[in-house]
Amino acid sequence: MAENKTSYNFKDDADFKKLSGQKKAISLVLTILELIFYFGFIGLIAFNKPFLSSMLTERITIGIPIAVGVILMSWVLTGIYVRWANNTYDVLVKKVKDKVGG
Repeated sequence: MAENKTSYNFKDDADFKKLSGQKKAISLVLTILELIFYFGFIGLIAFNKPFLSSMLTERITIGIPIAVGVILMSWVLTGIYVRWANNTYDVLVKKVKDKVGG
């Protein structure tokens, strides 16, 4: 009869550790990047309003494309995570589930 695996038994599995480590690493890197973009923009608002209010065209200040860029970078970082999750994370989850039998 096969041994019944519990969460305690498979948390020491190499694939599970790899899965956990990779998820932590990519989550941390993408979170730090997002915080840099966001708080960098907030810092510009707080400490360099003249730069953000300088005119790019007759009607658009330089702050508008920077703000749009921050939003777009959030989407890009989310896309990077989704692509990684679909191509790497899901494969490792399936591998671990197959070992556990779930």
